[in-house]
Amino acid sequence: MTKVLIDCDPGIDDAMALALAAGAPGIELVAITTVGGNVDLSLTTANALALREFLDLGDIPVTPGSAGALLHRTVRAGDIHGDTGLGGAVLPAPLLAVSEGHAVDRIIDTLRAAPGEITLVAIGPLTNIALAVRREPRIVEWARDLVIMGGSFTRGNHNPAAEFNMLADPEAAAIVFEAGWTVKMLGLDVTLTAVVTSAVLDRMRPLGRLAELLVPAAQFYGAVTDLAGPAIHDACAVAYVMDPSLVTMVPAVVNVEVIGEYTRGMTVVDFRLRERRANALVATGLDAGRFWDVVLGAYVRLAERLG
Repeated sequence: MTKVLIDCDPGIDDAMALALAAGAPGIELVAITTVGGNVDLSLTTANALALREFLDLGDIPVTPGSAGALLHRTVRAGDIHGDTGLGGAVLPAPLLAVSEGHAVDRIIDTLRAAPGEITLVAIGPLTNIALAVRREPRIVEWARDLVIMGGSFTRGNHNPAAEFNMLADPEAAAIVFEAGWTVKMLGLDVTLTAVVTSAVLDRMRPLGRLAELLVPAAQFYGAVTDLAGPAIHDACAVAYVMDPSLVTMVPAVVNVEVIGEYTRGMTVVDFRLRERRANALVATGLDAGRFWDVVLGAYVRLAERLG
């Protein structure tokens, strides 16, 4: 059983990633921390609270963190995720409140209490992770692994150079990549192949209560056809934790551009290494067929539990 702390900014695909973690037979979700990203922190936290109860995650802590980037202006993606962040999905209001404290302390304390046991999965801007590294550098040694959804070794999506999570806080991303651990980076190069087609959507529709989240959320992103559809980026990071063989990973040196006028937030990926030690394993391929078998299998498992 892999213990996982998910740092997120729900977000449609964050919601689908949390649902995947909730249904994964090999994952024990120990905490959720939130960050401002796809929408404002107040909404990402409210969504995380609603998802905790909707997905029957019990009383695991949900702890809010950083509202904005370390240094620069706020970047949001409400045009993609809708005003609430969950697209067309409407969840019951949560009954349980947030846990006391700040996400940075939650991350540090959770890793300190179980060194070598907790995998960090970061699927939003990396502000909380960077602040945790700055406050307690030993988390680099305490974490079992760090898996992120973000970046690209080709092109961006929020602009031609940068993927959204990287552009939302480039300085934080630079700190995380320079911290001394090996970052497992699943970027747009693979996540854009994890698309919801008509066949995938048809497999979600019979999932009872869970379908009330998955189907409207997936459809809100964009048109679903027999051959193409919206990508559920963040779920790729959770799926990798479930089964690393789904993804081809290649060692690389990753630097984050923090100065460029037109390339700010770009992940500059060098696979050549030469005399430099890799600071990342970068995803270059995804077995999309097996990915959907794993994801939908976990969703079925969760749906049976939810009723």
